[in-house]
Amino acid sequence: MMQKNIKINTVGFIGLGVMGMPMFKNLTKYKELSPQGFDIDNGKLSTLKKMNLKQASNIEEIFKTNDLIITCLPGGKHVEHLYYKENVMSFIRKNQIIIDMSTSQPDLMLKLEKDLKIKDAFIADAPIARTRQAAIDGTLAIMVGATNDLFKKIKPILELMGSDIMHCGPVGTGQFTKIINNMILFQNVLALTEASKIAEHYKIDTETLFKNISNCSGDSFALKNHGLKSIVQDNFPNPAFSVKYAQKDLSYALEMANQMGLSTPGSTTINYLFSKAIDEGYGDLYFPVIKKIL
Repeated sequence: MMQKNIKINTVGFIGLGVMGMPMFKNLTKYKELSPQGFDIDNGKLSTLKKMNLKQASNIEEIFKTNDLIITCLPGGKHVEHLYYKENVMSFIRKNQIIIDMSTSQPDLMLKLEKDLKIKDAFIADAPIARTRQAAIDGTLAIMVGATNDLFKKIKPILELMGSDIMHCGPVGTGQFTKIINNMILFQNVLALTEASKIAEHYKIDTETLFKNISNCSGDSFALKNHGLKSIVQDNFPNPAFSVKYAQKDLSYALEMANQMGLSTPGSTTINYLFSKAIDEGYGDLYFPVIKKIL
């Protein structure tokens, strides 16, 4: 059980990528936390230096000097490598708190919880949803898997990066919620790309179409964001949530479905299109770019 007197005075943040960098910047607005950033990309560390933001020189330093560690890495294999290949477990101390904001497999979170418990340390999984602009604005949706006590402890920190902080249940449920959310999102986006191609063929203005549908039962977050801001405008930037990252997230959903013998025709189709987009050179672009291969 978590002791109520555990204090969070310092925060270390690992992973300064497309989402991680703006999230870390939002943390640095609250100097009393003394946020310290780290990334294996020296270019990201140079960016922190230019902005006069605190940085760690290596993994060991960030774990040994901070009460709370936040990881925001590309995927589960990177999280697993960090904790089990970089000797990180030897640095973790009693009452230290870990928040994994990457999108990882729920089973990996349960393994980490078990191993950290031996160290009398704590973990929450808190993957994020919404766009890079939401990361910049501090309006992310954050799905948290944690004990009740830990959720209460870390919620004020998470509120520095997000506007909707949801307690999904025990460790692992945050990841599960995020994975299923993305599985649904990807299928919504495919429907929008198909609709746009049909509209273009019949010389229907796609922006007008989508705006009208936003007042009907076909409305969705995907329509307002991926539809109107990306698909209509043929705007598929890099950096953004790329096809490669989208396929990685989808693979976790497909893995869970396969384990239970569930047929997933919608997700299987999306996975095929992601692979085709990567083969055709679109892998690093914003994932609604699948419009180009229909």
